Amino acid sequence: MPSAAELEEQAERLVLPRFGHDEAWRLGCLLVDLARARNAPVAIDIRRGAQQLFHCALTGSSADNDDWIARKRRVAERYGEASLLVGARFRAKGRSFEESSRLDPAHYAAHGGAVPVVVEGAGMVAVATVSGLPQAEDHALVAEALEALRAEL
Repeated sequence: MPSAAELEEQAERLVLPRFGHDEAWRLGCLLVDLARARNAPVAIDIRRGAQQLFHCALTGSSADNDDWIARKRRVAERYGEASLLVGARFRAKGRSFEESSRLDPAHYAAHGGAVPVVVEGAGMVAVATVSGLPQAEDHALVAEALEALRAEL
C-alpha cells in the first residue's frame, strides 16, 4: 500500500493540460483497455459534478461495484484528493476513516479507486473511479491511465 507521501507526489505528476468530453472518452477507453488486458472484473466511471461522462461495467463486475464507485467518488469530491490518499492519511494518524470522519459509511468509502482529474490552473474538474480489484490496484489502474492520457495531451 503506498504511503500518503507517495500518493501526494503521484497526484502532482497527474495534472493534465486540459480535460473535456473528448479527454473523458479517451481516459475511459484507456481504462477499459488496461482492465481488459488484465482480465480485471471492474466497473469504470468518470464524472464531472453531476454529469456522468463515461461508464463501463466489464465482465465479472456487479451492481456492488457501482455502489463502491459512488462511495469512493464522494470521498474524492469532498476532500479534493484521491480516495486512497484520504484513507492513508487517516491510517497514518492511527484512526480509521469510518470511525473518525463522521461521515456515513453507507455513502462514503475512503478506499482506493477514485482519483481526481486535475487540470493546470483549474484544479479538480472531474473524478475517475474504478471498482472491482483490491483498493491499491483500483487506484493504480486509474493513475496508470491518467499518466497515459497526460503523455498523449
